[in-house]
Amino acid sequence: MSASDKPVLWATDARGVASVTLNRPQVNNAYDDGMIAGLHEAMDALEKVVTLRAIVLRGNGRHFQAGADLAWIHRVAADSEAENLRVSRATADAIRRLDAAAVPTIALVQGGCFGGGTGIIAACDLVIAAEDAMFSISEARWGLMPGIIVPQLNAAMGVRQVRRYALTCERFGAAQAQRLGLVHEVCPATELETVAARFVDMLLMSARDACAQTKAVARAYAGLDVGDVAYDGLVRQHAAQRRSAEAAEGLESFRERRPPRWYPG
Repeated sequence: MSASDKPVLWATDARGVASVTLNRPQVNNAYDDGMIAGLHEAMDALEKVVTLRAIVLRGNGRHFQAGADLAWIHRVAADSEAENLRVSRATADAIRRLDAAAVPTIALVQGGCFGGGTGIIAACDLVIAAEDAMFSISEARWGLMPGIIVPQLNAAMGVRQVRRYALTCERFGAAQAQRLGLVHEVCPATELETVAARFVDMLLMSARDACAQTKAVARAYAGLDVGDVAYDGLVRQHAAQRRSAEAAEGLESFRERRPPRWYPG
């Protein structure tokens, strides 16, 4: 595999601004084991960069991130309980590390941002979306549950809005995402990089240690420092639902392009 074929790419410029790119455009950047591992590799590498000042997260291709690769989820669901726990923990840890990063993080969203993609951006400090971007907390539609990203979504949108959108799985646009608090700035897709550059410059004017401390305090008082026992419970629930009969039917309905059998219509 060449460097450009890796599921996650990263690089740091002379200012200490890192670019992390989700790189599975052929499947709309849907995440699988490789992408999760790639995110951990990127964070491992960036945590060693002593001059790191900010992280800008992008998705390669038409869409930012389409949630989980459901074909991969189908295979994982048939595996052992231990393997499902490993997958859920690795996924949750990737979100947790992005959320707790000591430097400011910016997500640039174009196209679709679904399922786990909404958790990724909720874990970022600043989200800039193209005006035609679309969002959905879609897990329940497929018999899955988004528990491992609910803390971040609650902090970004508020629990009342999460209870609506994570239950209906409806799609909503960038303007609504901004009203809900999931997105901070909306602009034409052609201006994403320009708007991002303006905010990166602002962040570079802020002191590094002051930013790290401010983030840590903000997270702590928002309840995002989930204790290990509660965190383990979220991981176990997430893994168990993936192996449920509901998930099996939901994933089958996706493969067969039909409504799930629980839908009475």
